[in-house]
Amino acid sequence: MGRKFDRICLIVLDSVGIGEMPDAADWNDAGADTLGHILQTHPVKLNNLQRLGLGNIRELPNLPPASSPIGNYGRCALKSNGKDTTTGHWEIAGIILEKAFPTYPQGFPDEIIATFVKEAKLPGVLGNIPASGTEIIKQLGEEHLKTGKPIVYTSADSVFQIAAHEEVIPLERLYEICKIARKILDGEHNVGRVIARPFIGTNAENFKRTENRHDYAISPPKENLLPMMAEAGYEVIGIGKIASIYDSMGITSDLPAKNNTQAIEQTIKALKEFNRPGLIFANLVDFDMLYGHRRDPKGYAEALEYFDQRIEEIIEAMTEKDLLILTADHGNDPTYKGTDHTREYVPLVAFGKNARKNTNLGTRSSLADIGATIAENFGLKLKVGESFLEMISD
Repeated sequence: MGRKFDRICLIVLDSVGIGEMPDAADWNDAGADTLGHILQTHPVKLNNLQRLGLGNIRELPNLPPASSPIGNYGRCALKSNGKDTTTGHWEIAGIILEKAFPTYPQGFPDEIIATFVKEAKLPGVLGNIPASGTEIIKQLGEEHLKTGKPIVYTSADSVFQIAAHEEVIPLERLYEICKIARKILDGEHNVGRVIARPFIGTNAENFKRTENRHDYAISPPKENLLPMMAEAGYEVIGIGKIASIYDSMGITSDLPAKNNTQAIEQTIKALKEFNRPGLIFANLVDFDMLYGHRRDPKGYAEALEYFDQRIEEIIEAMTEKDLLILTADHGNDPTYKGTDHTREYVPLVAFGKNARKNTNLGTRSSLADIGATIAENFGLKLKVGESFLEMISD
């Protein structure tokens, strides 16, 4: 049997959840609804997403269902024990985490910090608390300028974040100390990601994070969709932070993108220039990083509207033999308490010029169903997930 689709373009709208999962209360996220609350408080025009079937997944405020959507639609649960970027993306690739990555609501243990300071040859560190990234540089940035000590902080996610002023700790040195932290954080302390968080400015009033962030993820288990595809001779093009999430495993081309605009441009470029069969896999980070964590529903709504406007160009760049899948990795309700991710279902929209239309894919038990669908299309098989390929192709 021939391939149904030559290329699959998978775009993860980072943190665009579509309503609480049944276990949301266990994660202190009861009532969270990223998309619903944004559309309720800031109605924006999402005409293309509506045509694709986003409003058909469930009742959404100010986004009525399309009478005959051109895409197929449903939602995915997160089966893994977590609600962060690494967990969600790994699950898409067929890795289901029974045990959550460790988190540090009280900051990191003294012995971890002491080892880090010694091995990275640092004068010490500031912070070592859970905090919002923009707030902590306001609070500790000036002290950092005086002492040269990097600011270490975490969140409700499994992250070890290191903030430093680009003129105090130059980027190359910051990346180097992040790599040292990554080596130290293993075994029981195998945090999902170590993140470099550079900033600029002269005082607490004008400190600003730059786009030179870099993530150092833990390596995923070898058996997952990306290396499986690469070993079978297919292209796997990672856009934005995809390569870093999978520690570059199975990525055949890495196209850098620091924000949504760049990631969309790179996706269109990949669709136009990479003609070999395979996967084009993009992450749109701004929803989460700029608007979800900062609890900015207006900014979030505008970013959704901007993405919606660019969908036409993405579809234009697709051939008759391409499939577009839109989904998310977790929620991050900008109207919710706190500053952290929320445990939610994520949307699932699949569109191809020659794919079926208007099929309700229902509630999928795992994001791994996406990976299973991609694998089946390319004649491969994941150990987990249930493919919906037959539901969307003739």
